[in-house]
Amino acid sequence: MSLIEQFRSINKTIKQYDEALAVLYWDLRTGAPRKGMDTRSEVIGTLSAEMFRLSTSQELGTLLTELESKEQWSQLSEVDQRLVAETRKDYDRSVKIPPELNHKYVMLTTQAESMWEECKEKDDFDSFEPYLQQIIDLTNEMIDLWGVHETRYDTLLDQYEPGMTVKQLDKLFVKLKKELIPLAEKLAASPHQPNTEFLNGSFDIAAQKDYSLFILREMGFDFEAGRLDESVHPFATGLNVNDVRITTRYLEDDVTSALFGTIHEGGHALYEQNISDTLTGTTLATGTSMGIHESQSRFWENMIGRSRSFWNRYYRDLQLRFPQFNDIEVDTFYRGNNVVQPSLIRIEADELTYNLHIIIRYEIEQMIFNEGLKAKDLPRVWNEKYEQYLGITPSTNAEGVLQDVHWSGGGFGYFPSYSLGNMYAAQFAHTLEQHMPDLWKQVEAGQLLPIKEWLTERIYQFGRMKTPQELIEGITDEPLNPKYLINYLKEKYEEIYKLS
Repeated sequence: MSLIEQFRSINKTIKQYDEALAVLYWDLRTGAPRKGMDTRSEVIGTLSAEMFRLSTSQELGTLLTELESKEQWSQLSEVDQRLVAETRKDYDRSVKIPPELNHKYVMLTTQAESMWEECKEKDDFDSFEPYLQQIIDLTNEMIDLWGVHETRYDTLLDQYEPGMTVKQLDKLFVKLKKELIPLAEKLAASPHQPNTEFLNGSFDIAAQKDYSLFILREMGFDFEAGRLDESVHPFATGLNVNDVRITTRYLEDDVTSALFGTIHEGGHALYEQNISDTLTGTTLATGTSMGIHESQSRFWENMIGRSRSFWNRYYRDLQLRFPQFNDIEVDTFYRGNNVVQPSLIRIEADELTYNLHIIIRYEIEQMIFNEGLKAKDLPRVWNEKYEQYLGITPSTNAEGVLQDVHWSGGGFGYFPSYSLGNMYAAQFAHTLEQHMPDLWKQVEAGQLLPIKEWLTERIYQFGRMKTPQELIEGITDEPLNPKYLINYLKEKYEEIYKLS
């Protein structure tokens, strides 16, 4: 085989290991028996070790060096050049980690994710704390091996949003806090508070599932290339372009949890399902960054799914499944699902205060890795931050520090992606409105597929072929700018609360 064929063969095998592991993780979080956790962790550890060995092999390193030579590089296609460049970044980072340390980390985080589910259910932080501290300690070991960027936390940020730094995020978050905190105070003082009483009640789980499936089909989710399941914490996993799995969480007393959670994960899924076939079987066949990925879930969930136009079209379909809404006007439903108020649970927060939930986690993660904060102190610091930013304090750790799955899987540095996603989404939406002047008329007519096609043409198809910066600047003609999110939130909520 030629050098590029040898390289592609190794890359394909790495991708196949990754897919096998994703299936095991998906099964672990969607109903695998708890007693099988230890054995499953060993299986995941073994496969991860094999994938890691291949990803850091001398053979792969030699091929990369040869393909990067001027003579070979000039003969590569654009896709192969990008594949070599991205693999080089992954290789240089991974090769610094000893295999035994990687294996230990994979085993620990696999066990910790299952333990987190159990501890959250029992509101038992004390039993989870040793796992979390070990994850923090191992992550610190790996930061030392990777090499500290400007700060230790910068090293973690770069893995989820390439090129993003604490300095950049601090500036973005300062602008958000400056505008959004006063806006939230103005909304709270408005005499025109939306009615939410009608959202209390009992909502048939089977009907919730049926409506979730219906909305996913309307969005263009391909059920021949994906499926919807249930889990404690909703998530999406793209095994490959033709097998993208999402989960949601059904609550009998809250119809909106599954509804908006499903649309959110559906946004992730549309990204993964519509990556170009030319990238299939390579490690480029995934989202370019978690910020861009979250921009799609947040765009579909909030800017489309919580819009007035969306409910003008889809409210009757909801009423058919839940007759208790028959006496509730669509405007009342729309306003009731766009209430701004402090809340304890991130995934149930409104669009405006959601960013404060992220800033809290961002600041805590910096304290862990830049200041040495210990796991045992996290409940106290978490509660203090919630009181400081939102004026509320969790009464249990289950609704506080244990509410998110991310840290149990070692996902430190991930949380800022959500607010970055909000900012990307607003900037993309602003451009979409310019390109599609009748956008909201189309939404009101149930024409969601043209939106998916617009996003596929400009974002989805490229996978990792373009960086976040290349995408945002190529689509909107400017770098990431928080003003679009601020303007969107002001315009929307000042109208809902009748401030303008």
